[in-house]
Amino acid sequence: MLTLEDCIALSELNEDEIAAISEHEHVPEIVAAEYGNYLLHQPNGVPALKRIILEDIADAEQRNDLKHALHLRLVLRHFVRNHSDLQSTGM
Repeated sequence: MLTLEDCIALSELNEDEIAAISEHEHVPEIVAAEYGNYLLHQPNGVPALKRIILEDIADAEQRNDLKHALHLRLVLRHFVRNHSDLQSTGM
């Protein structure tokens, strides 16, 4: 049986990126890991994942949760740095 940690490791995303997907989609982290990995391998997946994190940032700012918004900005920065190669190849 796979654990959540196994699924995160297989997802090609980190825990914070998966947590952002989970927050946005209102699903458990294990589902978010699978969904995130699926999106990473779709032609418009990287922009879709960036949009998810950006929407989470906007929601946090709207709630005036600036600490969480800052954390999500760092998550976005990490995501862009680590997955921009997939965006340019169309994966």
